[in-house]
Amino acid sequence: MRTLPALLACVPLLTAAAASAETRVFIIANQSDGYGVNQCLARGDKCGAHAAHSYCQSRDFAQATSYRRIEPDEITGSVPKDTAKCHHGSCGEYVAITCER
Repeated sequence: MRTLPALLACVPLLTAAAASAETRVFIIANQSDGYGVNQCLARGDKCGAHAAHSYCQSRDFAQATSYRRIEPDEITGSVPKDTAKCHHGSCGEYVAITCER
């Protein structure tokens, strides 16, 4: 009968451990690779899932929870819009990949 109160006392600890998963958003330049992966990531299409997952794993995270195109003014500190050096028409495009441990 004493095990029930002990078990109930442990429930908040288990819940807190599950809720403390580390999440981080990586913002990367959306550069054309010739294979269309950049468009898959930018549109949030299913075809970008593997690239986003691989990116997260390369940063020691377990999985990618989301990925999408973001505007330069959504980035804290803002990214300057220097279109003079734009060669492929994709300058100033960025992708946010959210990774979780």
